[in-house]
Amino acid sequence: MQFSAGLRIDSSMRGFRNLISLTYGQKLSLVAAIPLIVAVAAIAFFVAYEARATAEREIQALERRLVEAKKIELRNYVTQARNGFAYIYGRASPEDQAAKTLVTQILSAMIYGKDGFFFVYDYEGNNLVSPRQTEFINRNWVGLTDSDGTPVVDEFIRLARQGAGWHSFMWQKPSTGEEAQMIAYVVGLQDWRWVVGTGVFIDDIVATVANARAEVEARVQRTFLYIGGIVLAAVLIVFASGMLLNFRERRLADAKLKELTQRVFDAQEEERGRVARELHDGISQILVGVRYALDNARRRLSRGDDEGARVPLDKGIENLGSAITEVRRISRDLRPGVLDDLGLGPALKALTDDFRERTGIETEFSTVVFRNRLDQDSKIALYRIAQEALTNIERHSGATHVTIDLRGHKKGATMRITDNGHGLPNGPDRVSTGIGLRNMQERIEQLDGSLRILSSRGARGGTVIEVSLPLSHLLSPQEEDATPKRKAGS
Repeated sequence: MQFSAGLRIDSSMRGFRNLISLTYGQKLSLVAAIPLIVAVAAIAFFVAYEARATAEREIQALERRLVEAKKIELRNYVTQARNGFAYIYGRASPEDQAAKTLVTQILSAMIYGKDGFFFVYDYEGNNLVSPRQTEFINRNWVGLTDSDGTPVVDEFIRLARQGAGWHSFMWQKPSTGEEAQMIAYVVGLQDWRWVVGTGVFIDDIVATVANARAEVEARVQRTFLYIGGIVLAAVLIVFASGMLLNFRERRLADAKLKELTQRVFDAQEEERGRVARELHDGISQILVGVRYALDNARRRLSRGDDEGARVPLDKGIENLGSAITEVRRISRDLRPGVLDDLGLGPALKALTDDFRERTGIETEFSTVVFRNRLDQDSKIALYRIAQEALTNIERHSGATHVTIDLRGHKKGATMRITDNGHGLPNGPDRVSTGIGLRNMQERIEQLDGSLRILSSRGARGGTVIEVSLPLSHLLSPQEEDATPKRKAGS
């Protein structure tokens, strides 16, 4: 059981690792999608906050307007009621019980709506009028509070002593028996020491405000859903685009890799063919001559002609020396020892001298000494580019004069190869027409450098190849001193 449990845990861990091991395209899509999600989420929260704040201000303003309208309505009710008994109250004395009874009868009859009524308390807290809640009549209610602990009758008396005022509290609705919020307006009849007032329940206002808040919350939630849908669609589009781009780039990369591999094979075959031709046309012919001379010398020696054998022996030795020289030349072309022993400048000087002697083309090399501070990859790249350029000049340009200039400067190093040949074919694809020029381009791109080719055809034709390497490929003096040097002859 423990073994099977361990297998299940190991399988789960492998599944989790497979889940979190994303491809490069998926990582790229994720990196592109995360800022979008974060930005949209921030915008959504800001929009929701502003929407809620704005809606809350509007709801509070609406509530204030509705409550104010209720207050005005209550004051009008009380004013009308007071006008209804003003002729009695104005003529009666404080001890006129008949007038007081008549006024209580008038106020008891003033009921409106399902829950509207007038109430009367004296300043001692005794209820005198309560037509919809008669159990309150003739009882003292000093100290009465609502369910929230808000004083009711004591506040009525305080406001009446001041003249008039509004008071808000919780009260039982006569029509339903349930508690609801009420706003009351009271006035004081100072001669009789009475509190006369009426109230209106504002549960409809509370319900309206609650509905408004619920509607705002629903709108905010819908906005979140819309934004979420848009973000999801955008993320899916980004992910799909990233996958499509990754698939396309992978196909292009595979195609370029196949093309590059084929070009490497072609270059290898071309180099092998060149070496084979040089061995066949040069060394092989020389060695055949050496063998013929040695055979001739052997035959003469066998006949006892010692003097006659000397001439073919001398010829064979001479030819053997030529073969050794040719082997050294081929070896130098494959990997020049002077490049490692003395540096790029002397290697290019030897290359140009050999080119001038072999082709008869006037060739000049100049350089500004900058202490041979190029790294090894840069020296090899510049040497091979110069070698490739001279080969192209020899085969295709028809030039009679070539100059190579190498110099270091504050931005790096630059090599210029100039000839007076008939130039390259016109058009934007001239760099990609030959494998030699493509090799130059790829070599310098590997080192983050640049290759410029300027060419013109006609009477003033010629080609300029300018190769530039950045400063990062120049060694510091400490690195230069630490670079191992090959011994001469190694």
